[in-house]
Amino acid sequence: MKNIPLPTERLLSRDSIAKRLAVDLQPDWVVNLGIGMPTLTTKYVKAEQDIVFHSENGIIGMGPPPPAESQDDDLRDAGKNFCTLIPGAALVHHADSFSLARGGRLDCAILGAFQVAANGDLANWRLPGDPTGNIGGAMDIATGAKEVFAMMTHVNKNGESKLTETLTYPATALSCVTRVFTDMAVISVTKDGYLLEETAPGISAEEVQFHTNAKLKVASNLRDIAA
Repeated sequence: MKNIPLPTERLLSRDSIAKRLAVDLQPDWVVNLGIGMPTLTTKYVKAEQDIVFHSENGIIGMGPPPPAESQDDDLRDAGKNFCTLIPGAALVHHADSFSLARGGRLDCAILGAFQVAANGDLANWRLPGDPTGNIGGAMDIATGAKEVFAMMTHVNKNGESKLTETLTYPATALSCVTRVFTDMAVISVTKDGYLLEETAPGISAEEVQFHTNAKLKVASNLRDIAA
């Protein structure tokens, strides 16, 4: 295959990825948000979706980030970023927070990833060469949630694909990821591997395949991600 440069000028922004992902959250879901990019999703859900966002540090009913003048140092998400509470929210003990994951009460978890394998294996806690990593609660959450959406850039800072045939990084959980949202595409994880369903406007299936380290099946109704 010919060399295809990364189409940097056509990649989705972090907020655009979050906006697209929010569309797939079903009404009344309880959704765990990982640290970093996943927390942007709170900005794009609609009121009628009635989503309850969960943060592993003990927030059930987390809202979007506050404006600078309204920041409360006692209200932070699991990544130590300022957050808000929706009406009816609860602050609970860490053990009770994790009981939602371990008890199968999370409808979905939105997690960042270092790698996702074609069978849904997830790696997001340690990079090769890092002696300690940062496992946090990802094992419990990824294993306990009914759906796991991986939200990430398509390639890492070295230009290597984060979507692989098999993991080369230490695994967090096995066969858990159901859908992947990147700055290039929306890809479902099926029993037959990756299914490319949507691409960022102006990006072709060929470009996505070149920057994916696994075979992609292309949906018959492949479409652009809505702006």
